[in-house]
Amino acid sequence: MSATVYFAPMRSAMKRSMVTRAGALLSRAGLSDAVADGDLVAVKLHFGEQGNTGFVSPVYLREVVRRVRAAGGKPFLTDANTLYRGERANAVDHLACALHNGFAYATVDAPLIIADGLDGREAVDVPIAGTHFDSVRIGSAAVHADAMVVVTHVKGHEATGFGGALKNVGMGLGSRSAKQRMHADFRPEVTAETCTGCGRCVTWCPVNAIVLGPDRVASVDYEPCYGCGECVAACPYGAIATQWKTDATMIQEKIVEHVAGALAGKEGKVVYLSFVTAVSPDCDCWSFSDAPIVPDLGVLASTDIVAIEQAAYDLVTGAVGLTGSRGEGMAAGDDKFRAITGVDGTRAIIHAEEMGLGTREYELVTVD
Repeated sequence: MSATVYFAPMRSAMKRSMVTRAGALLSRAGLSDAVADGDLVAVKLHFGEQGNTGFVSPVYLREVVRRVRAAGGKPFLTDANTLYRGERANAVDHLACALHNGFAYATVDAPLIIADGLDGREAVDVPIAGTHFDSVRIGSAAVHADAMVVVTHVKGHEATGFGGALKNVGMGLGSRSAKQRMHADFRPEVTAETCTGCGRCVTWCPVNAIVLGPDRVASVDYEPCYGCGECVAACPYGAIATQWKTDATMIQEKIVEHVAGALAGKEGKVVYLSFVTAVSPDCDCWSFSDAPIVPDLGVLASTDIVAIEQAAYDLVTGAVGLTGSRGEGMAAGDDKFRAITGVDGTRAIIHAEEMGLGTREYELVTVD
């Protein structure tokens, strides 16, 4: 069976605000069925890095919050900390960055809660039946929420080819150690010159694979180490190297398996809203936004994460590349993301369907 994906194109024959139309899409997609009276509702988004302008504007989040409240829910905005040492690697800096980008309570009318806590270790091990993992660590605030609204900015990505709702949920809600497991087959390497001998990595290693030597420098025993990444998350000095390189297919599959963990127990309780606007070739984790590769196309909504991903990918593929961007010269029908990044970003969508998270078959219903 196909899934229904609702689409509000940029132009409105009725001259209605896109803010109102995006909120109406949520309602049309079934928000009132997903949210029960008194539900704690996680509104998953990307707060953007300082200097980035591609993230979904706070004015849209205020409308999402209003709709969730009207359905009886208690909304909060959330994202998990990043693995890289940027503006969002801990809850203090993360919240400061969110406020800098306009996500203040006065603007969005809801509290902000970092899903995996102060330093990225407040997470829950969720059992899954995956190819790469049998359990994944998801930020506790997201796990304990009763329902979820996923607000996504559709874009390219240098490692996965495509950044949509799957990456927003899987990578976005994975704890810092989970992000390490997704990004690489990890062997932590200690930089002796940077290590201060504080012992935090020793304390947090779940298999006692790290010890401090006589020189007060940490060393890793690779026999018991299984690459959980807790040491990377624990080190406040960046002395344990973050390994980013991995196979593009494998990283997409690992992200999807974290999606399965994030959605576990929330069957029928999640609605997705994807903005196919300001479609940049790079992730919003950068401190800048490159020129959009296609014109602003509109907003999508669905209760099927696989269907909304496929619809977003198809919309960008069907558009003409913009002059002056990295999509310049590309025709309707060209796979923009693959041509720009060199990565086939559809493996995540296929793997998500294989795992039973949804269907790639969809009916696109255009609404004003």
